[in-house]
Amino acid sequence: MTKHPTEITTVRAFLEQAPTMDPSDPDWITQMRAGYDAMSMTLPLAEGVEVEPVSLGGVEGIKFTPANAKPGRTLLYFHGGGYVIGSPTSHQGMVSEIANAMGATAYSMDYRMAPEAVFPAAVDDGLASYKTLLELGVDPAHTIISGDSAGGGLTMATAISIRDAGLDLPAGLAPISPWVNLANDGPTYRVKADSDPMVKQDSIDRMAKLYLGDADATTPLASPLGADLAGLPPMLIQVGSEEVLLSDSTMLAARAGAAKVDVTLEIWPDMVHVFHFFYPMLTDARTAIGRMGQWADRLLA
Repeated sequence: MTKHPTEITTVRAFLEQAPTMDPSDPDWITQMRAGYDAMSMTLPLAEGVEVEPVSLGGVEGIKFTPANAKPGRTLLYFHGGGYVIGSPTSHQGMVSEIANAMGATAYSMDYRMAPEAVFPAAVDDGLASYKTLLELGVDPAHTIISGDSAGGGLTMATAISIRDAGLDLPAGLAPISPWVNLANDGPTYRVKADSDPMVKQDSIDRMAKLYLGDADATTPLASPLGADLAGLPPMLIQVGSEEVLLSDSTMLAARAGAAKVDVTLEIWPDMVHVFHFFYPMLTDARTAIGRMGQWADRLLA
């Protein structure tokens, strides 16, 4: 991991210039969703990646096909945004880069979000998307599920649902800065509060409340940190050292390891929440995405 302090300073300055929204404003969700998608349009797609709409089990999404896609290699991806904002459009640049690095045909899904649909709607959509891929003949032994932030939590919840449904598991899981503890009480919520420019306690608490509905924050499929992780496939967790959610990743890795899951945890020095999103600006982001590709190559060889 190479440190590039000037680059991360530039990213922080960019984030500081982004408009802030009051979570108590009734229009904040609509405005945040629109702003997230608009920002993504400034980020380039990976060269040579074909993009087309797709529907899996009634869940709409975007299919990314890299020029270097290996036959049968598949990535199922869930975007972040606190289960409230974000979309396959907002994450199309980053997902195209990950698909290219993995040499995989990627399906980025537009799962249902709060407040329109509360837990477990997103998990149901994740499972439906995966089941449809299997029905279409996709080989689970050459499939990876990944996602960032809330999408990282959904990656874990979907994998647990797949296991509990008795379906063939994917080859691997690659959560990025996963949000897996919706009680939002990990130690780095305090330690990293001032160094994380993206995740703030009041906003993430509000998103958790919107997503959970009447469910308890400790419900395993809502907060996979508390779930039985035994029998899950190998995992690669990547997270930044300056994240409020850092402890979600470290505790997830510890619980997975205790459950005898093959888990690799990478903590990237000086990096912020889902730093991969800023791949045009960060050498470390491009390197981390490249390492995801190397991990996939070893796993799927």
